[in-house]
Amino acid sequence: MKKAVFLDRDGVINEVLTARVKFVNKKSDLYFLPGVAEAIKKLNAVFDYIFVVTNQGGVGLGFMKETQLVKIHEHMVSELKKEGAIIHDVAYCAHKPKAGCQCRKPGSKMIEDLAKKYDVDLSKSYMVGDTDTDIMAGKKAGTKCVYLGDSDRLADAVFPNLQLAADWIIEDTKNTIE
Repeated sequence: MKKAVFLDRDGVINEVLTARVKFVNKKSDLYFLPGVAEAIKKLNAVFDYIFVVTNQGGVGLGFMKETQLVKIHEHMVSELKKEGAIIHDVAYCAHKPKAGCQCRKPGSKMIEDLAKKYDVDLSKSYMVGDTDTDIMAGKKAGTKCVYLGDSDRLADAVFPNLQLAADWIIEDTKNTIE
């Protein structure tokens, strides 16, 4: 079986709720956080897959169409690829926040579906997010979890950004193998 890193999108890969952008509802709203491409490249060297799993309730709420969301993700993947950072697949929940669906984090369906599709061992994989719902989804799926921010009691590790998180994940993977 393969191993993977599952990344939340907003607040992990790109800016959200900043002075420059509130929400990412079109390609021009997508601003990568510093060091994201480098962090993903490092993870690409160690992991079989890098996935994005993201709640995008803005579609269900009518702030953007699903076709716009797909274009944003295509843009994100292609821009990262130009930097040598490969995202293998993007899963999203487009339902309204309180729709009660299984795919919306803290549900783990997006993670579990990608794991099944790509033959991923979740016990050897990681979820990186910036909210409790990301960490809860990763725990429910059986991954180790890294929180980006100040503190999270459920996470296995906490870092201020994806670059530092990637370094820890790579070291943790080496320690787990040995």
